[in-house]
Amino acid sequence: MKQMQRGITMIGFLITLTFVIFFAYCGMKIGPMYMEFFSVKKALAGIASDPEAANASKDKIRMLLTKRFQIDYVSVVKPEMLKIENTEGGYNLIMDYERREELFANLDVVGKFHAEQALTRGAGASNN
Repeated sequence: MKQMQRGITMIGFLITLTFVIFFAYCGMKIGPMYMEFFSVKKALAGIASDPEAANASKDKIRMLLTKRFQIDYVSVVKPEMLKIENTEGGYNLIMDYERREELFANLDVVGKFHAEQALTRGAGASNN
């Protein structure tokens, strides 16, 4: 009795391997963009809960953000990109930015990110 071979052929294996490598490469390009975004959100939340920032000026808030960015290794996003809007109870911190990473050749991956955090004057607590 003749046995049938089972399994994947060499061509099938190479095609599968190509897809796995492609998606792993895309993940290595996209992953750091999102890690940096989560660091930005963490820095904004940290400022909102910082009692020192509760009654600070806009320049002082930017300085505090610069320190937090240095601690979290945020390099692409700059504190100058932060929009600080006056509200009745304090400030609204808004970070809108785009990040572009080269994928390969002339193809780029573009990520648009938006983070917003309320800063209550006098309280030093976060309002989401």
